[in-house]
Amino acid sequence: MEERRTALRTGGRSLVSDRAKALIQLAAQGLECLSMPDFFHVLHELLKSYALPMGQRLHQARKQLEAAEHALASRLERTSRAPANSQAPAAVEASRTEVQRCEEVHSTYRPHLAALSLTLHPFTLHDSTPQTSAQGHHRLHAAIDAIALLAQEQQLPARPATLKKVRHQVPALAALVDFWWAGGEQDLAQAAISAPWKTWARELLLPWVYWEHHVAHTRCARRKAQMRQAWEAAQTAFHTHALTLRLPGQALEEWHTWAAQQGQAFQRASSAVAGRNGVLAQLHHNQRGLPKRRYKVWTILH
Repeated sequence: MEERRTALRTGGRSLVSDRAKALIQLAAQGLECLSMPDFFHVLHELLKSYALPMGQRLHQARKQLEAAEHALASRLERTSRAPANSQAPAAVEASRTEVQRCEEVHSTYRPHLAALSLTLHPFTLHDSTPQTSAQGHHRLHAAIDAIALLAQEQQLPARPATLKKVRHQVPALAALVDFWWAGGEQDLAQAAISAPWKTWARELLLPWVYWEHHVAHTRCARRKAQMRQAWEAAQTAFHTHALTLRLPGQALEEWHTWAAQQGQAFQRASSAVAGRNGVLAQLHHNQRGLPKRRYKVWTILH
C-alpha cells in the first residue's frame, strides 16, 4: 500500500467500511486516514432491533381488528341488531384502539430514526450552519437515546448489545464531520483568498451545493423534502449575497465545481447500492503542478 501511494502521489483522507479488523488496520496503517463505520449498517442494526418488532405488533393488531370486525358482521347477519350482552362491539373497539396505539408508536419512532440520519451532515438541517464533530456526536447520541427510551416505554424486546454497538461507533461517525471540514479548509487556504470570501464559501456556497447534491441522491420522500427546504433556503441566501453578485459567470461555475467535489466527498456508506458491501476509500492527489485543487479518486473494493 505504501509503495502504491508513493507511486501515485496520493494520501488517504477517509475509508468507509464495516468494522472488520483488517479494514480498520488498512485505514490506520495502509492509508493512514480516518476509518469510519458504514452508516447504513448502523441504521440497519436499529431497524432490525426495533422497527421489525413494532411492525409485527402493528400487523398482529390489524389482524385482530379484522377478525373482530368479521365476528361482529357475522352476528349482525344473524340478527337485526347485536344482543345486549354481546362482546363483539367491545372487541372491535378495543382492537381499533390497539391499532391506533401501534400506529402512533411507529409514527413516533420514524422521526427519531430520520433525525439520526439527518444529523450526520457537516451542516445543521434547520439553518445550514456549519457543525462540528462534537455537535454531531451530541445530536447522534440524543437520537439514539430517544429510540432507546421509546423502546423501553413500549416494552419492546431489550437490545442492549445493539445499543452498545451503535453507541460505540458514534465517535468515529461524528469524526467524519471534522475530517470533511479539514479538507475544505485546506483547499481554501491554498486558494489564498481573503477572509470574507472564505466565510462566503463556508457559510453560503458549500451548504447550497451540498444540499443540492444530497437532495438529488436521497430516495426517502420525507428526508428529501426536509433537505429540499434546507437547499432552497441556502440557495436564496447564496444568490442574493453581495459577493455572489460580484462574481462573473465563469468564476461562479468554477466555485460550484469545487463545492460539488466537496459535497460528494462526504461519504457515509461504503456503497450507494443497498445490500452491496464494500470499502470506499477517498484519496487526495498530491501530484505536483496541480496546486490549489484536490483531485479525488473513489475506489470500491468488493
